[in-house]
Amino acid sequence: MFDFAIKAGSKAELYHDLHAALDALTGDEPDAIANMANTAALIWEYLPDLNWAGFYRAIDGELVLGPFQGKAACIRIAMGKGVCGTAAAMRETLLIDDVHAFPGHIACDAASRSELVVPVIHDGRLIGVLDLDSPNPARFDAEDAAGCQKLVALIAGRIAR
Repeated sequence: MFDFAIKAGSKAELYHDLHAALDALTGDEPDAIANMANTAALIWEYLPDLNWAGFYRAIDGELVLGPFQGKAACIRIAMGKGVCGTAAAMRETLLIDDVHAFPGHIACDAASRSELVVPVIHDGRLIGVLDLDSPNPARFDAEDAAGCQKLVALIAGRIAR
């Protein structure tokens, strides 16, 4: 069992501590699914105001549901569709304050109001996306995006195996 000292102080402290915990959890584990599962669980446990946290994996030109925490979700998302598919196709982080205003938003959970999607890229190859949803409008900011990008940078090679 793992017990991490995650500070609930500033976002900078929170993401620093999450990064250290994620490194400890995944550093010696060769299994990609286990590493995605623990990443999703860690984020779910320590980031406030989420209703979904997890991965979509890039498989045969589409995104396929991976390990997550939250309600049952859409299983397949076409590249370029919805927030996840758009972030994957663009290979850019998307920070969406109001998902209902996003053209083509895919509502897997009607309670979701804002979303942060970070593409997972390793050696130039799209592995998938990290997807975080919140029932609160404008839940995520640039600091969340930067913090999650650092988490994804750490985990990318550990889930590309």
